[in-house]
Amino acid sequence: MEELKSKAENLAEHAGDYFETHFKLAVLNATDKATGLASQGVTVALLTVLSLFVLLFSGLGLSWWIGNAINNIVGGFFIVAGVYGLLIAILLLFRKKHIAPLIRNFLIARIYE
Repeated sequence: MEELKSKAENLAEHAGDYFETHFKLAVLNATDKATGLASQGVTVALLTVLSLFVLLFSGLGLSWWIGNAINNIVGGFFIVAGVYGLLIAILLLFRKKHIAPLIRNFLIARIYE
């Protein structure tokens, strides 16, 4: 009888150790995923800022070049602004049907990777 009681206590202790180890593993996995997503977020933010600078200065250069070509600097800026407006309208049109699912699927794939 004493042996059975000892085995039951031993089993309960091992089960507690198992659950504690499983919990620690889950915390480590969650931390790994969170740090991976955070590092990707910082990278994407940095690339976005740099891309915006490239877009800004290339837009200014293109506006100036078109303005010189048509002998109207202001007209060049309005033409490039119109192109940017057209791109924004296209993005707004397709954001729910094509862009949002693409971003959502990318994030889900990164989380469950």
